[in-house]
Order: sequence, then C-alpha cells, then structure tokens
Amino acid sequence: MLRLYDTRTRQAESIVPEGARVVRDYTCGPTVYRYAHVGNLRSYLLPDLMRRVLERRGVRVVVCQNITDVGHLADDDQIDATGEDKILAQARREGRSALEIARFYEEAFRQDTLKLNIRPPDHTPRATESIDLMIEMIAKLIERGHAYAASDGSVFFDATSFPTYGEISGNRLDALKPGHRIEPDERKRFHADWALWKGATTPGEMTWDSPWGLGFPGWHIECSAMSLRFLGEHIDVHTGGKDLRFPHHEDERAQSNSTVGHDVVSHWVHGEHILFDGRKMAKSTGNVVLLSDVEDAGLDPLAVRLALLEHRYRQQMNLTWDTITAADRTLRRWRTQVATWAESPSAALDTTYATRVTAAFEDDLDTPQALRILRELERDESIPPGSRFETFLHLDHLFGLDLSADIGKPPTVPVLPEGAAELLEARAKAREAKDWPTSDRLRDELASLGVKVTDTPEGQTWT
Repeated sequence: MLRLYDTRTRQAESIVPEGARVVRDYTCGPTVYRYAHVGNLRSYLLPDLMRRVLERRGVRVVVCQNITDVGHLADDDQIDATGEDKILAQARREGRSALEIARFYEEAFRQDTLKLNIRPPDHTPRATESIDLMIEMIAKLIERGHAYAASDGSVFFDATSFPTYGEISGNRLDALKPGHRIEPDERKRFHADWALWKGATTPGEMTWDSPWGLGFPGWHIECSAMSLRFLGEHIDVHTGGKDLRFPHHEDERAQSNSTVGHDVVSHWVHGEHILFDGRKMAKSTGNVVLLSDVEDAGLDPLAVRLALLEHRYRQQMNLTWDTITAADRTLRRWRTQVATWAESPSAALDTTYATRVTAAFEDDLDTPQALRILRELERDESIPPGSRFETFLHLDHLFGLDLSADIGKPPTVPVLPEGAAELLEARAKAREAKDWPTSDRLRDELASLGVKVTDTPEGQTWT
C-alpha cells in the first residue's frame, strides 16, 4: 500500500500493518523562536504526502506534531555550551515575553504550512502545556532503573540501561567518545547519559517545580511524553529530518521503550537536507530563504512545494532561485492547461496514467517519477482534453498543487516588460528590410527580457 525507507532497518518497508485502517504518525515539530525557512519546511511535507497516499486507499492517518515552545534545543554541553533557552534569548532581542515569542512564531509556522498545502496535524501539543506528562514519565524511568537524580536537581537517563541504543543512527554506546573540548560532567555516571530534567538555580519564565527541584525539561523527553500521550504505546511511523537521527531520535526511542517495555515506534523515516545554492541553508552562511521571500519575489508558494517534489524526500537537493522560478512557470502552465481543458467535453479520467502515478507515490514516495508521468500525460495528444482535465485534478489530491486554481478565471492578458515593445517594433522593421542579423540580435535581446518571439506568415507573434 505504501512503502517507505526505514532508517533503522535500512530498507523500504510497508508502513501499514496488515488489515489496519488507521496509521499513527508522530512528527517532530518546530522550535518556535524564529521563522521556519524552506529547508525546515521540507520535513513537514513528508507526513503530508504520506497522508494523501494512504487516504486514497481508505486508511486514516492520525498525525501528532509537537510544538517545542521550551527552547532548550540542547540538553547537554556537547551541543550548547550555554544551555540558554532559545525562546528567552529571542524574547530579549525583540523586547517581548517568551510566551509572546512562542505564539507569534507558532502562528507564522502554521501559516507557512497552509501556504504549502500541508494539512494541519490532528494533534499539536505544546511542550509548555505538557510538563506534567514529562515529570510523570521521568519518575517512571527512575522507578524502573533507567534514570537517576543528581545533587543539583537534574535527572539523567542511564544510557547503559538501554542495550539497543544506536540502532537508528549506528552510533553505538561503546563507540561514543566524549567531546574533545568538553569538561567531564561529574554528575553523570557515563559520559553519554543525557538530561531528562535540568535543575535551575533561579525561578524564571521557563522553569517549573518538580519532585527534584526547580528546573526545566530536556529536549528529548518532550517528544517521548507527548507522542505516548496522544498516539499511545504503538506508533506506526515516526518522521523527521535526517539531522534528528542522533542524538534526538536515539534518545527518544530509549526513553519511550524503557517507559513501556517494548518498541513503541515501528518505522523511523527521515528526510534529507536541502542545500541552497550549493550550501547548507543556515543563518550563519546568509542563505536562509523564507516562504515570505518567495512571495516577495512574485512567486507562488506552491512553486516551492513543486520544486521539493522534483526530488525524493530522502535525497539531498540543491534548491536555487532558478529552480523555484522554473517550478513557478510549470505550475502556472499546468493551471492554464487545466482551465483550458475544462472547456472541452467531459471524458473519464485515464486509469492507466492515474495508476502509474499512484504506484510511483506508493513506491517510497517516488515523486520525481510521478511528475515525469504527469508531464507525459500533459503532452499525450491521444488522451482527450476532457480526460486529461479529470486525470490532472484526480492526481492533484496527491500532488497538492491547486491545479484547479485558474478554472473560471478570465484569461490573463500578458504584459510586455519595459522596453520590449520598442524592440518588437524595431525587429518588425528589420524583417521588412530583410536585415536578418539585426532581426536575430533583437530576438536574442527580447529573449533576455523573457519574451519569446515566433515568426509566422502573418508576421511575428510573442509570448
């Protein structure tokens, strides 16, 4: 029904249990202290595509996607030497409260996902509203011998108590080495132990009371507590970006399994990174692209969705402004075609093309192949326009590109770029004078402005 590549087993597997009509998916959600860039947003396209494919087979997908509004991205010194809450730091920079920051960027994230036609999750629990769940889970882990409290009020997970640690990422405990610039932490029994709860010396916006004293949760415990609460002890698929495999998902798996006594997640599925102009998208490199940047450039946000579909979810891709612009042109062309085909006599959808596209989606979300088939259908003159109309709209439930957007709209009147009218007039005169070198030069100049000129017996035309 749908096969996805399982990171833990290193092979594509069917993610739907035999006879099941419901699939449960947990997706690691955003940390809401800044706008999500298009690289961040790629991770959330994965569960959306999964839902669209399975719904066509009559399987309901229940998605839980947390909101990390406690910004401790790191729970130990190896990752964040200061341990400063990212939301508090951003609140200080913007002169707002931590709650205002979290809710503002949470809503911005939600709006971005809607613009990409990513369907809202069924559950979106917030970390700050789930502290009691985390405390309860930590207490269970201590009781079962998987965690221990330190003298400063922190609680650590005992990594050595979970023998199968490393099955997702391949990072086994016996091979892990302490960071070469990290001072040994005397609170830990083993250097790879991680904090479930971190003691705090002073009260603040992001601290809570606990049986171990004032403090705040570690990052990994948040997802374990919320996934078990909203999806139960048997979760079919856990999705997220490739960067979360270690340590986040290894730690999460250890916590959840140690709490309930069995494997909670059946399949771990990860999406690859995006490069932009050949470099990792990051604020430090100055190549962060937001969805609002795409809109400001006059491009449809769904052009980003189409550009992402040109690569399989687990392939690294290099996004550029040229690829987004090309996707925008394709999207507009398809919408125009669909609106044109809508005027033709009705005809049944083409089941051969529909079956081929569906099969590509079900084969580990092979969206590049699905798009190639859609382009083939677009060019296939043997298929009546009415049938192409029905088939495109039928398949758009999978692609999510709003291909019916132009139906009923008046035809768009093309507008020439500045200076193009004069060049067209000069070229017409050059052709009358049979000055072919000048005619060719002016054609090239028009092409550089985005104007395509075609010569006909009645004279030149342009698009």
